[in-house]
Amino acid sequence: MNIPSDLKYTLSHEWAHLEADGTVTVGITDHAQELLGDMVFVENPVLGRQLKAGEECAVVESVKAASDVYAPIAGEVVAANGDLEANPDLLNKAPYGAWLFKVKPADAGDLGGLMDAAAYQVHVDSEAH
Repeated sequence: MNIPSDLKYTLSHEWAHLEADGTVTVGITDHAQELLGDMVFVENPVLGRQLKAGEECAVVESVKAASDVYAPIAGEVVAANGDLEANPDLLNKAPYGAWLFKVKPADAGDLGGLMDAAAYQVHVDSEAH
């Protein structure tokens, strides 16, 4: 399983990356896409939507199940990855390259409350037992 060290992670298997422009890019982890299987549909939040941390805001659907995606931090949705509508399987091929949406954070400091790669690895390992 791939867990990049430059990202932050949530208990619900989203990743977040602070970009140079101050936005935060959000996607699902390699672990999440492995559990779900072949992706067939992605529904992203609408632009301008104000998200609360932990709020359901997107849906990814695979041949096995549909799964909610939760906002890792509070903020405004400023971009959505339209490529995933036509090619949801990009999440399987490159879960850390196929981002879902971008948020302008209400408070960039909120990222500090998310897990680093080591803590996320411990979390994933604990779920497997």
